[in-house]
Amino acid sequence: MNIAVTFLPRQEWAPLPPIGFIGGGNMASAIIGGLIKRQVPAEAFEVVEPLAQARERLQHDFGIAAQAEAGPALGRCEVLVWAVKPQTFAQAAQAVRGLAPHALNLSVAAGIPSDSIARWLGTERVVRAMPNTPALVGQGMTGLFARPAVKPDERRRVEQVLEATGELLWVDTESALDAVTAVSGSGPAYVFYFIEAMTEAGIALGLSPEQAHRLAVGTFSGASALARDAGEPPAVLRDRVTSKGGTTHAAISSLDSADVKTLFKTAIAAAHRRAAELGDEFGRG
Repeated sequence: MNIAVTFLPRQEWAPLPPIGFIGGGNMASAIIGGLIKRQVPAEAFEVVEPLAQARERLQHDFGIAAQAEAGPALGRCEVLVWAVKPQTFAQAAQAVRGLAPHALNLSVAAGIPSDSIARWLGTERVVRAMPNTPALVGQGMTGLFARPAVKPDERRRVEQVLEATGELLWVDTESALDAVTAVSGSGPAYVFYFIEAMTEAGIALGLSPEQAHRLAVGTFSGASALARDAGEPPAVLRDRVTSKGGTTHAAISSLDSADVKTLFKTAIAAAHRRAAELGDEFGRG
């Protein structure tokens, strides 16, 4: 499986054309918020969001008057971002199909194959994205796959839309997105899981909940930054803080004796299987 990695520098882009969002929840808000911080005006967005509470939040946070139903206003959009739940995608597509026939379609809906999206919308110009929740604070990791009909300049337009959410990684095959889902899409939950365990351990050792939480979060944040910037494999970085007979050695030996690494790989494999199942489950129709 060949994977091409794109680390985009922060840069100036040409002005964005109008963008439509089908769904106005957390991920749509993360993208919209990042674009507004880059001085894209609220008038550049058309948002369809059936939930009144979510529409009110978009109005309050960004000054965007979202619509409860899809309408002709979507026709001015050159990009449509599909930020709907997988189980509602087919129904939403039926309501939107034909309203923006010339738009490039960018899906952030987990698990829905691009074949299904292309069929439902009647266009081959489809890009699938698998973001993760740190996109909400501009620190996300997003995997991307484009169908062959998507032109290079349209790929760059996708990068322009998503750049403010964090790092981007293009993959060459759509099946690789299931691996992206298992590793980074679900990955924040794994980190939160370990932060939770470290916090509970710290409390058991006599720290206050606030102290234990701060130590756990700060440790993950600092170690992640070091892993990103050091230019060395994680195993090398781990060995440097694991002196034989020391405290870290005792901890790592305990983890190894419980075969935690194998269990963790098994868990990610389970996420990978489920990602493929979701595509089969929700991509019909």
